[in-house]
Amino acid sequence: MNLKLKNNDLERLSVDEFKSSEKNKIVLVLDNVRSLNNVGSVFRTSDAFLIEEIILCGVTGTPPNKEIEKTALGATSTVKWTYAKTTLEAIEKLKQKNYRIYSVEQAEKSITLNEFEWKNEPVALVFGNEVYGVEQDVINVCDGVIEIPQAGTKHSFNISVSVGIVLWEMLRGR
Repeated sequence: MNLKLKNNDLERLSVDEFKSSEKNKIVLVLDNVRSLNNVGSVFRTSDAFLIEEIILCGVTGTPPNKEIEKTALGATSTVKWTYAKTTLEAIEKLKQKNYRIYSVEQAEKSITLNEFEWKNEPVALVFGNEVYGVEQDVINVCDGVIEIPQAGTKHSFNISVSVGIVLWEMLRGR
């Protein structure tokens, strides 16, 4: 029989251990994400994958916020985050720090996630609005576009699901 582990069996990092631990060189950029639940879920997933930072752009909600915290479950106090008035502003600052920038979107000349090779260099991933996705002017300044292959009738995943899929694929086996 497989017994479910209790929380104290999981040997998770403390908040201080998390903050001082080496992070994966990945920054998530949220381009006008409206759902506070999605924002909270991205924080929680970022904590699980030791993501370097989240940049919340435009109308994306920011902590402290009760609705974000419902799904973040405390990850707003562990994961570093900043706010940028526009996604283009955030990307410009990341490019000055030599980050490669990829939007996660369906676009011409995109590469599928399974073809994307991350070599542990600083990378920023832009995830877009729940209805409109990543804005075209943002896609235009990115170094590339990563597309998650899909086979069903729907044309997109929820943004927080997309973040989980992309991070899992990038970090599995590391």
